[in-house]
Amino acid sequence: MSGRKVLVLDNGAYTMKAGYADETQARIIPNCIVTRGKGDKRSYIGDQLSTCTDFTGLYYKLPFEKGFLINWQNEKEVWDRIFSKDVLNCDPKNTTLLITEPCFNLPNVQQNYDEVIFEAYEFEAYYRTNVPWLCIQNDTTSLYKDRFCKFNEVPDCALVVDSGYSFTHIVPFVMGRPILPAIRRINIGGKLLTNHLKEIVSFRYWDMMEQTYIMNEVKETCCFVSQNFLSDLEICRRNPRDNPILQEYVLPDFSRNSKGYIREKKRGGTYDQSDEQVLYMNNERLSVPEILFNPMDVGMNQAGIPEVIVESINAIHSEMFPSLSVNDVDLHGLLYGNIILVGGNSLFSGYKRRIEKDLRFLAPTEFEIRVGMSENPITYAWQGGAKFANSTEFNEKLVTRAEFNEYGHNICLQRFGLGDDDDIEMSE
Repeated sequence: MSGRKVLVLDNGAYTMKAGYADETQARIIPNCIVTRGKGDKRSYIGDQLSTCTDFTGLYYKLPFEKGFLINWQNEKEVWDRIFSKDVLNCDPKNTTLLITEPCFNLPNVQQNYDEVIFEAYEFEAYYRTNVPWLCIQNDTTSLYKDRFCKFNEVPDCALVVDSGYSFTHIVPFVMGRPILPAIRRINIGGKLLTNHLKEIVSFRYWDMMEQTYIMNEVKETCCFVSQNFLSDLEICRRNPRDNPILQEYVLPDFSRNSKGYIREKKRGGTYDQSDEQVLYMNNERLSVPEILFNPMDVGMNQAGIPEVIVESINAIHSEMFPSLSVNDVDLHGLLYGNIILVGGNSLFSGYKRRIEKDLRFLAPTEFEIRVGMSENPITYAWQGGAKFANSTEFNEKLVTRAEFNEYGHNICLQRFGLGDDDDIEMSE
């Protein structure tokens, strides 16, 4: 590294995870500009949202649209804020940047990345990759109870399930390289789940269509992934006193409490806080995350996460790798045994267990199912990026500002491949 200062930026559509490679943990910063409307001209940029005391009626200006970085004016405002002395204290001219981009990013958007980073900010050097690839740079064997692999090595085969704000991507890797024909995308993420919850609550209780922040808090606090959806729905039909799923969520009033909370149910008696607005979360708690497993519930003609994992693995065949002495059974067995869950939706209670359960039902019985998840799946890619930034391979993949000025965008296209071409001979 020769003393080079490396900033690792996992530039997500909902939050960005940022920090220097020599730090132990990342800062999680909202990737948005928030305003309150025409009457209130104040705006909150990135981390400034934490200073907001009233989260009603907030309007979000997002750099990302449908998972791709489209509004560069908004993104530059957020980057200007986080690169400033008040947040990261970053001097781009003396800093190397490692940044993430979405899977299957559009070529013209990739070119915009390169031009903004080198021409607008003048970073010393940078490398651009995606979240799943950074995840496998970690010690993935530590995610499982039984460790039969060597530590600190990229696994021979792994499958990353990245369920984030806009999409859910299933990305298989063989010898450290993504297998493009087997990558799958489900058009469901945290944004769709929050919007669906807003619609349900607005139809059944109050109009919450403009309360995105509050309803996102409700989703993260109350929702869980059911292990037996139909059985739990029957429980939701019981009398409230005999319904263990029903929760009473007290909405924030921003005068006495700035955050909502779950009120303990009482058997008999009445509540004396008559001015509290209570949202009764019943089948909404499980029906919203269930969309990840049954997209048809909201009319989307796509399979759920477990089915797509099986489809992705079945799309990989030994004929793709003529230089490797493997067969389909070996490849599929290694992939089923190294599944990694990342992204904000992984934090739903019961999410990992449900994927394990459904995969055991769908996958061939001869394969062992191992599903691993980090303690913090949101920052797991950043941790992999920080580790990779301290490797010799990182220096080989970098594009410097001088090289960009000489060769332009083409040098980035050439160098930002995920693995060298001679690592695996892969047939078409």
